[in-house]
Amino acid sequence: MRTNDTTIFIAGAGHSGSTLLGLLLGSHPDAFYIGEGAKTRFLGDARKPEHKRVCKLCGPDCEVWGDFAVAPSPDLYEQVSRRTGRRRIIDSTKNLEWLAQQVSSVRRHGGQPALIFLVRDGRAVINSRVRKYPDRAPEELIRSWMERMVQTEMFFQAFVGPKCRVRYEQLATDPEGTLSTACAALGIPYESGMLDFTRGPHHVLGGNNGTQWQVARTMSSSFVKLGARTRPYYADHPKGIVLDLRWVDELSAEVLALFETIAGAQNADLAWQPEREAS
Repeated sequence: MRTNDTTIFIAGAGHSGSTLLGLLLGSHPDAFYIGEGAKTRFLGDARKPEHKRVCKLCGPDCEVWGDFAVAPSPDLYEQVSRRTGRRRIIDSTKNLEWLAQQVSSVRRHGGQPALIFLVRDGRAVINSRVRKYPDRAPEELIRSWMERMVQTEMFFQAFVGPKCRVRYEQLATDPEGTLSTACAALGIPYESGMLDFTRGPHHVLGGNNGTQWQVARTMSSSFVKLGARTRPYYADHPKGIVLDLRWVDELSAEVLALFETIAGAQNADLAWQPEREAS
């Protein structure tokens, strides 16, 4: 008998809010958020930096990942379901090759994959990337985002099974409506308690430190740390879900103009006007 009922994959570009969405879905009493499932390849590998091979919240002594070893069979998500007792597993790995392999593996072992295409205003994504990778050319970052969005759209269109799109800005401004709609599309019974994602417990591989910090600061001790780039924003971050519009103040006029020239047309349907937040 299979323990894992559904595996939900969150696809899209990095820095689009997948850690937040994963934690929200993983707050369902019958769900578990892996984080970036591809990082299970690094578990126990001392050659990798510690933050890439241990639970981001618990560290090396995590009750889920501390001694977890991926077996050749069954699929990863069935193994995690047996470990955690949760029937629904969420993976926010963005690599499309990994996703294709895992979707195939889940189906081959009799499971049901589901897919979320998470989207966000490209200007916000590029702002995060410029902040994280200051030594990389903005044009390279913009074109990389464009390519990932095109490839993910093709993957989404070809995917057969439960699927939906989720927009980060709508999730942040109407979390209950957006999350309940997504749950309905994926065949998950929505529960209002999912909105309090800081309750935990969560055991996450990879992902955004800032979002995880909101969970970590409710714990007596945690492994996750804030870097110098994000500490001022997240250290005093209010509890709960807040729309992140830092790009409005942080993205330079030069990079914004470059983005509009290169990617403005592709971003037209994703562009979020800050005044919408007030309305």
